Amino acid sequence: MSNQDLQFNFNEDNNKQLWDSVKSKLQKIHGGGGEKAASKQKEKGKLLARERIDFLRDKDTEWIEIGEFAGWDMYPEYGGCAAGGVIVGIAYVSGRQCIIVANDATVKAGAWFPITGKKNLRAQEIAMENHLPIIYLVDSAGVFLPMQDEIFADKEHFGRMFRNNAKMSSMGITQISAVMGSCVAGGAYLPIMSDEALIVEGNGSIFLAGSYLVKAAIGETIDNETLGGAITQTEISGVIDDKFPSDQSCLERIKFIMDKLGSADLVGFDRVKSKKPIKTESDIFGILPSDRSKPYQTIEIIERIVDNSEFEQYKQDYGKTILCGYARIDGWAVGIVANNREIVKNSKGEMQFGGVIYSDSADKSARFIMNCNQKKIPLVFLQDVTGFMVGSKSEHGGIIKDGAKMVMAMANSVVPKFTIVIGNSYGAGNYAMCGKAYDPRLIVAWPSAKIAVMGGGQAAKTLLQIESASLKSKGETITEEAEKELLNKITQRYDNGTTPYFAASRLWVDAIINPLDTRKWISMGIEAANQGKIEKFHPGILQV
Repeated sequence: MSNQDLQFNFNEDNNKQLWDSVKSKLQKIHGGGGEKAASKQKEKGKLLARERIDFLRDKDTEWIEIGEFAGWDMYPEYGGCAAGGVIVGIAYVSGRQCIIVANDATVKAGAWFPITGKKNLRAQEIAMENHLPIIYLVDSAGVFLPMQDEIFADKEHFGRMFRNNAKMSSMGITQISAVMGSCVAGGAYLPIMSDEALIVEGNGSIFLAGSYLVKAAIGETIDNETLGGAITQTEISGVIDDKFPSDQSCLERIKFIMDKLGSADLVGFDRVKSKKPIKTESDIFGILPSDRSKPYQTIEIIERIVDNSEFEQYKQDYGKTILCGYARIDGWAVGIVANNREIVKNSKGEMQFGGVIYSDSADKSARFIMNCNQKKIPLVFLQDVTGFMVGSKSEHGGIIKDGAKMVMAMANSVVPKFTIVIGNSYGAGNYAMCGKAYDPRLIVAWPSAKIAVMGGGQAAKTLLQIESASLKSKGETITEEAEKELLNKITQRYDNGTTPYFAASRLWVDAIINPLDTRKWISMGIEAANQGKIEKFHPGILQV
């Protein structure tokens, strides 16, 4: 066996182990608040949140879940918050693509942690960008009071949900709510600001203040069912449209409603019959190096993602550290912008490092992005970038200007953008390659992703220099052994903050995905975007 084959097998084993680790963590996340909490829900005759979604969505159709890792390894003092206490995804219901948002009552009774709010707002953002119907399966105790200062009053906090309800209504986006458990305080506005509001008898209740607060506030003694149960809110107040005897019958009504929606006005992104890649898709695991600093041929990855393994390059012999070109993914026409991880020579015969953005590659990317906007072709960014080239030669050559040109074109792009972080995503490279701050319709990471201001080694050495200088300024000396120990400590601390789990827990990315699911995520994302709208492209002042 050749060294190349050995390296392929080593890479394959490493990358598959990374994905196995993701799957193991997801299994724990899918358990929600644990078996005891799940049993309590079952005793009430309720379906669990994931069971509700499975019952609602069309059988044998795709489902992509947003924010599974939200809250991962966060809030340990409160016992954690699996999946942020809410399940969100893009699904098909009665043949219509839509967003589903389901509170998980096994996680602190579905209470809203700060990350819960962020995840709910992300769901609404996806619905608004793509004009997708959104279904809320409500079962929540409201704001998690010990952290109310981080979820209640700011612009992107709890109240933004209801502002978005109003905005979506004005945009003509269908919103359907089913009250399947608690729905209290400000959260009560969400169902009532939806187009359809349903409730499950016995378990569903909706009111601005529960019985205990009513007693404390005005001295009235009343039980929750009489205060705001299904009969009260459908027969007396008229707040809710219809009541149902079970979760299942309520979900069947949602299917019935979705089946009657008028068709969406399509943007018109081009699609033909899908073709599988000719090259073996699973080879991705062996091609991607386990050592994130090692070069590899990015085009070999691209050819295992695109239809028929066909990728037509744009300016192939110019700006070689970024690959730009046209392809199809699951039949959809796409423009791909990918960091090339090969070490290449430019037109002057100078060596250029793979994964680094140089002036020529930034210039090429900007022009390609503008071309895709002109042709109404969605953009896919494949990130494995260490940043822009630095040093006097780059600065004198105008790297800042060329980088700004690329950012300007990308930021002003009106066609939908989709970002896949396949490896490194460092510094300004993250920004230029359409990081989260630049509104990708979906952004996901492979298990091999690293997201940070700079690589761990560089950052640790920089931080070590700062800490060493601080000690010396106080007259303290540091031995070589102590310096080495300090470097290891800094490196470990820094590296822990660069993992895809760290990014996904904070919703910097929508998901950590199996590389073999990349085509599905892009395809469903473009299908969603095709139901939205795009504006006229204005590239900004640096278009030439």
